[in-house]
Amino acid sequence: LSNRPFLPDGGLETCLIFHDGIDLPHFASFTLLKSEGGKEAMRRYFRNYLDIATASGTGFLLDTPTWRASQDWGDKLDYSPEDLVEANKAGVELVSELRGEYAFSGHPIVINGAVGPRGDGYVPGEIMTVDEAQTFHSAQIDTFAGTNADMITGTTITNTPEAIGIVRAAKAAGIPSAISFTVETDGKLPTGQTLGE
Repeated sequence: LSNRPFLPDGGLETCLIFHDGIDLPHFASFTLLKSEGGKEAMRRYFRNYLDIATASGTGFLLDTPTWRASQDWGDKLDYSPEDLVEANKAGVELVSELRGEYAFSGHPIVINGAVGPRGDGYVPGEIMTVDEAQTFHSAQIDTFAGTNADMITGTTITNTPEAIGIVRAAKAAGIPSAISFTVETDGKLPTGQTLGE
């Protein structure tokens, strides 16, 4: 899959809220997996990008709608640990169906398990140790490793200990990982750390 461009999507939760007018408590798109109407809204969103990738001849990085499907956010939304396992699996199933739908294009589509930060994606808040972050994120990442997700990405990560914990959890689960940090207009993480550091 190397040496070729891959198109990602542009921000599922933001588009669903501000373009489609869908209420997402705590920006949690995984809650839409409970209804056929919610799933169809997400299919429409992803098909727009898949059509662009197909027309452009690029690969596509197909994220699961699970950015908020971890335990602290689940607690706010009355999801038990078992509910979250099922939600993460359902997210993979949804995008797997879309990958099958676009298999005709002949271009690679990578299923990417979306892992969000424990806290706000734009404010560092209370920073975990690396070990705490690995333990916290392991439940979600272990779930992805047991599905047909090809990789995981920690998205809008505000600090390096959490990023390292996510990578270690992915390594322990045997699934490839990537990290995408939040950066401010000065190019630094919300903690003030530079990307180089």
